[in-house]
Amino acid sequence: MLNQNDLETIKKITKEFFEKTTFEVEIEFLPQKDSTIPINLKIDEPQILIGEGGQTLVEIQHLLKAILKRKISEPFFVDLDINGYKKKKIEYLKELARSLADEVALTKKEKILSSMPAYERRIIHLELAGRSDVTTESIGQEPERRVAIKPYP
Repeated sequence: MLNQNDLETIKKITKEFFEKTTFEVEIEFLPQKDSTIPINLKIDEPQILIGEGGQTLVEIQHLLKAILKRKISEPFFVDLDINGYKKKKIEYLKELARSLADEVALTKKEKILSSMPAYERRIIHLELAGRSDVTTESIGQEPERRVAIKPYP
């Protein structure tokens, strides 16, 4: 857990960071979870900062964390979201995983999802980990790594 001074420093630097981008953003700092600082941005044109498949969002989060690490010595994580994009994406991925797993269990035929970043593949694996009728496996090489959902033998 970060102390109050570290949290204030994070808030100050984050506000300065987005002021320099010249985007009109409203910054919401959510309660700290373990050593993760959730930050939600509200913006009128979110697609510019989210990018294709959320790639720009991931890069902004990485850049912000690199800047913050210079000022904060304690280990921490930044979870940056824009207009609830990540939350919606996670729900979509979980629903996709359940739906495809049901199809695989019924047809006994493997399904291979399109390539996705590691954190998205992890959501699929975790969502289906408790099921006894299917199994999941990451296959291929980055950046084309994908999840295979297979019937359990």
